[in-house]
Amino acid sequence: MDCNEGEVSILFTDDKQISQLNKRYRGKDGPTNVLAFPMSDPGSPETNWGMLGDIVISLDRAVQESKDLGESLEETLYRLLIHGLLHLLGFDHVRSSEEERRMNEEETRLLRLIDMEKPNSQKEG
Repeated sequence: MDCNEGEVSILFTDDKQISQLNKRYRGKDGPTNVLAFPMSDPGSPETNWGMLGDIVISLDRAVQESKDLGESLEETLYRLLIHGLLHLLGFDHVRSSEEERRMNEEETRLLRLIDMEKPNSQKEG
């Protein structure tokens, strides 16, 4: 991903707080599952060093998504963390359908890497 070092701040919160952040920073009403706040412009030299940014995840949304999608809460949290991290690194699924495809492919690739790292006993259960 061309990012060998970097620090990320992660905040797990509830729907109420993420709704406030969503309204304040994106002008959108209501909760969302994940927000990402980059500390520098993606692609700038600072992206490869120091603080990449903040990722905020609503645990309320994560629990509901895990139920809706039939995946474990752990899998949902990994997916949301990766999604937020990709935003910090400059991926943007809203910009265009091509960007959405690229982001989805990278998200899938990284999720597969995490799955490969799990011991067999955790994969099945």
